[in-house]
Amino acid sequence: MIEDAMSNRDRSTPLRVLSRSDLADVPISPGDVVRAVEEAYLALAAGESDNPRKLSVANPDGWSVAYAMLGRDGRRRVVAMKTSYKFDPGHDRSTKRYYTTITLYDDTTGAPIAMMDCARVGALRTPAVSALLVRETVRRGAESVLLIGTGTQGRNALPHLLAANPQLRKLMVYGTHPDGLAAVRENLAVHQPHALLEVVEDPVAAAGGADVVLATAGPGTEVALEADDLAPGSTAVLVGYGLAPSALVRADRVIATSAEQMALTGTDMAGPDGVLRAVDAELPRILSRRAVARRGDDEKIFVYNSGLVLTDVAVAHALAERAIAEGRGVEVPLWD
Repeated sequence: MIEDAMSNRDRSTPLRVLSRSDLADVPISPGDVVRAVEEAYLALAAGESDNPRKLSVANPDGWSVAYAMLGRDGRRRVVAMKTSYKFDPGHDRSTKRYYTTITLYDDTTGAPIAMMDCARVGALRTPAVSALLVRETVRRGAESVLLIGTGTQGRNALPHLLAANPQLRKLMVYGTHPDGLAAVRENLAVHQPHALLEVVEDPVAAAGGADVVLATAGPGTEVALEADDLAPGSTAVLVGYGLAPSALVRADRVIATSAEQMALTGTDMAGPDGVLRAVDAELPRILSRRAVARRGDDEKIFVYNSGLVLTDVAVAHALAERAIAEGRGVEVPLWD
């Protein structure tokens, strides 16, 4: 009888599906995203949430790779499953296909919340993580930042960075695509209309005077800043490409969102001996004041930003709440 009742309830519960276009212009401020991500890390550090290792399968010929990630946010009381699939046989934009989704469930009622495209979630989550990493590792008196790259991550980097680090006043960007540079400027103006942004021609020279370097470039970049290019006391954050392995090998301190993730995805940053430098502290423990990020203003700190599904859960839930409140998406009677 109980199973029959639950089965009938499931059939009457529709699934809200939120497409990429449904989510594209859902209003959410960089500050709100940063707060959601920080809460996710604090819940994990407190043992209230679960973030198990992701599963992956890959085509033996390198044509495709797929991931599945499961997470439980104990503070939001949300369970989620994220999947991603990349098909890239020719290693160029004409053949590349990439799909990522996340499905959210209410862990207090057992009801599904939404199944949604995850593109905007990732575009917001990653720069929010970088913003927190910089906030915890930047030296006292820091004012300048150099952004390398103008792709999706580069375009979202500065508004989130300034939401958590308003003291950064000298903003520099290096990029080779005029449209990308214009998009970085336009997105910054939306959130920080009075901020000034300088386009630099020489990233090495600019890095020598930057307190913070955000390397968000794509794999085709020719920029690879070495340890000697970075200023004393600087924080260098690797999100995509733009930093050479020496920036990690010779850093005074290494910080990561997850040492396990860095060991899996950061192998291209190994030293000449083929060994990847160990992580000194992870962001969740730093945020919960169980670990120290910076020990002195002269330290060069290397930071590795890799994703944890719990941060996707937090941002996805915040977006879903707003989208559903506005009546967006389609209800699908999946279990009917």
